[in-house]
Amino acid sequence: MGCGKSTAVSDTAGPEEKPSMAMPKSEATIKSALLIQKWYRRYTARLEARRRAAWNIYQKIEYAGEQDQLNLYNFFNDMINHVSMSEPGRNKFNNLVLTRQQNWRKSTQTSIECEDLEFMQATDPSQIKVSAAYKGPVLKFPLTQGAMEMLINHFKNNQYLHAKYTLELLRETRKVLKRQPNINQASTSIARQITVCGDLHGKLDDLLIVFYKNGLPSVDNPYLFNGDFVDRGENSTEVALLLFTCLILNPTALYINRGNHEDHIMNIRYGFIKELMHKYKEHAGKVVRAFEDIFSWLPLATVIDQTVLVVHGGISDQTDLAYLAKIDRHKYLSALRPPVNAVEETDKELLAAIANDQDANGDHINLREWKQVLDILWSDPRNVFGCTPNTFRGGGSYFGPDVTDLVLSKHKLRLLIRSHECKHEGYEYCHDNKVLTIFSASNYYEMGSNKGAYVQISSDSTSHFVQYMASKSHKKLSLRQRLSLVEESAFKDLKEKLYSHHSDLMAEFQKYDPANTGLITATDWAKALEMVMDMDLPWRTLRSKLVRVSLHGLVDYKSSFEDYTLHQFTKDFGGPSITEIMYRNKNSLETIFRIMDKDNSGYISMEEFEEACQLLGEHIKTTISPQYISDLATSIDMNKDGFIDFNEFLEAFRLVDNDHRNSVKANVPANDKQVENGHSSEVVKSKSPSSLNKKKIPLSTGSKKRTVPESKQVDSTVLVTPVAENGT
Repeated sequence: MGCGKSTAVSDTAGPEEKPSMAMPKSEATIKSALLIQKWYRRYTARLEARRRAAWNIYQKIEYAGEQDQLNLYNFFNDMINHVSMSEPGRNKFNNLVLTRQQNWRKSTQTSIECEDLEFMQATDPSQIKVSAAYKGPVLKFPLTQGAMEMLINHFKNNQYLHAKYTLELLRETRKVLKRQPNINQASTSIARQITVCGDLHGKLDDLLIVFYKNGLPSVDNPYLFNGDFVDRGENSTEVALLLFTCLILNPTALYINRGNHEDHIMNIRYGFIKELMHKYKEHAGKVVRAFEDIFSWLPLATVIDQTVLVVHGGISDQTDLAYLAKIDRHKYLSALRPPVNAVEETDKELLAAIANDQDANGDHINLREWKQVLDILWSDPRNVFGCTPNTFRGGGSYFGPDVTDLVLSKHKLRLLIRSHECKHEGYEYCHDNKVLTIFSASNYYEMGSNKGAYVQISSDSTSHFVQYMASKSHKKLSLRQRLSLVEESAFKDLKEKLYSHHSDLMAEFQKYDPANTGLITATDWAKALEMVMDMDLPWRTLRSKLVRVSLHGLVDYKSSFEDYTLHQFTKDFGGPSITEIMYRNKNSLETIFRIMDKDNSGYISMEEFEEACQLLGEHIKTTISPQYISDLATSIDMNKDGFIDFNEFLEAFRLVDNDHRNSVKANVPANDKQVENGHSSEVVKSKSPSSLNKKKIPLSTGSKKRTVPESKQVDSTVLVTPVAENGT
């Protein structure tokens, strides 16, 4: 019985035990899957946190630079408005800021014909000879579609367009733009769609990818480029010339809006003027003049199918399209300052009128008009209701969802498309999908930092997005590899920014370290950085990448500056902080440098450089010793030709990577060191040996005649990075 019962139990229990034995396996599988999923989510979350931190650093540094640019230009304006009329420096400030504005005012007193005549004379290409050695494209007008394809092929093969043909193309572009209204009206009735592209910033690879994927502009394939196609990138000239060629071929197949970087003052700081000077040499003055005028003729906005508004920056609660449609956009040669509407008068009367914010007839400067233009070009959306000044950039407005609803409903529109901000995916919606940001420059901050994108707006109001990322190599990087590159570059930039405030930061750190131990708490370290840097960054989170932290969590604040050393180019008569101040403000000084270089020769005299340093000192409210300025000017002029070129200037203000320097120093022979002004310094081998014995040849540029070292006349070949066929 017992056995039978036992057997019976065994027989009945057997089938029940089999599932019980299988359950642990399924449970283990599910648990493993959940653990993998949990690990992967944590992994991607950490990567995303790192990406956002790097992105935040890039954005803060970028916007701080734009704010510095606006502050510098405002400083020039203040100097004009407030410096005594009898002061000898008055003419200097007047030349820096008002020359082109005065030219505009004089031309409006005569006629459009006179203005056109002045432009044609200033940009006349007839006397420019084309060398037999030139192998680039030859343009014949009227242009054909073949000319467009020829330009693309030549630009991909690292060839450039000769100054003669460049000027001819720009003059034709101006004719087309002058006929266009302030606000273009685009339609999808024929093509059933239109492609909208955002910022390109001189990235030829991205433009070629767009054309490769989407086709060239035509009546059946129209495009709208929403400004900022120049500055920052290496091929702004080629990008602009391709867009202008498409515009000339068929003005209804391609629309171009003006961006905040289609502005002469912005071009001075962010690279476009430098690029033109490098590529066009003695003809750069004419080319710069042509671009400056053309940018002022670019339309301010485009409306698609009477339902979609496309502007570069954004809007404000004052935006009025009917008002914008009636203004004279051409007088805004730079949108950073309102133009003065006055009759002919002497400089004294003009400057006094500006100081009083009114013209000679008693009419106020039209600040409402200027603000409308500034808001269109510079504003950014925010998820906070209302409209406030854009403190991040220093120009334009922040506009909230309520402002978007107000402007769209007022003009019976459904969508606002804008650019102006880099987005990780190349595009981003906000304000309940009523505002779309589109950004077409991939790898904007660093290789792998972001995708580029364009959007196709269909006649049925649908939107189709295409994303891409240009690459110089065919090797595909993983997400982690791309992030590491971006992160490394971001922290390198941030460390350089910290070093430029070395003295101020050390003084602030030592307030929390009275015993001079070299260690402070992470909280105090972050407070000191917030006080000095004025950058809204999560410093405590970033500290592991910027400083050494002890086992007890204390920060070795001196380690913030170990990676770099400021290149000591000259004896510092003003103390260590003066060299730092000069380095910290080198971009502003370079901007003053370029503004003073009126003939775009790439050179300024020693006296002009000393004036630039004095201007900088007044701008940053810091006394810079005249002895220091004089000694600095002499030291920077390495070849002792009495002029300072941009390369010499940039060499004088740089940080040395200590790790790289130490590795090189071990292999540098003893005779590769020299003594400068009584101080031993490493030789920077950036110049050929032949540069030590320079033959001087005269270079005639307008009214100036400068002696230019022969070795400084670099070949004009444009370097264009070929684009990968697949565009990824």
